[in-house]
Amino acid sequence: MRIAVCDDEEKFRIDERNLIDKLAGSLDVVVDAFSDGNDLIAAFDKKPYDVLFLDIEMPAMDGITLAKKLRARSEDIYIVFLTGHVEYALQGYEVNAIRYLTKPVKEDKLREVLRFVMDKNVSKRQLMIREDGEELLLNISDIVYFEAQNQYVMIYSSGEEHLVRYNIGDFEEKLKNDGFFRIHRGYLVSLGKVKKLVKNEVIMDMSRSEVSLPVSRSNLKALKDALYTYVENTAF
Repeated sequence: MRIAVCDDEEKFRIDERNLIDKLAGSLDVVVDAFSDGNDLIAAFDKKPYDVLFLDIEMPAMDGITLAKKLRARSEDIYIVFLTGHVEYALQGYEVNAIRYLTKPVKEDKLREVLRFVMDKNVSKRQLMIREDGEELLLNISDIVYFEAQNQYVMIYSSGEEHLVRYNIGDFEEKLKNDGFFRIHRGYLVSLGKVKKLVKNEVIMDMSRSEVSLPVSRSNLKALKDALYTYVENTAF
């Protein structure tokens, strides 16, 4: 995820960027900071951002104008305004801003915004597979685990199963930033669907049932660390 902060006041700009870095933890998040809206626009045109934190009161270009220019470039960005003046709120509706944060930004309020964006992003992420000659899109948030079966992989999703001719290592690489972990040579699981860890097994939540999967001894400590990090990060 790419996040941009635009604030003409250096102290606030640095504090806001550091706070986002702190809350993002080890997640795959890039945070860039800008003191001028034109610089942000130039950077956005080269490589778009997913989330924008914009100060409203800036001398060269105010945050509302900047937001309108960037919204014209993308309907998918999340815009958060930084201000101490609630009277700007109505203008924010014009650019579909998701939140106003008063300066200085409080950690708990920023955590709420990041949690909201992360949830939206995960729910929108999809995985394309080819099954029986057809291209299918699966919601990543619905996938429970992958099981290697010789030259095939069985994908267990919410109420669905898909047998595809892939290497499980390909899915491990594709989903390395989506909360998946290789617990065993033959299994790749969603950390968010792990219900509990019992000795050398994980109990996976299959919505209406449970399934127990083996964890290789060499991966046990790494799995515990990954689960701890996942819970810590997703809780913000």
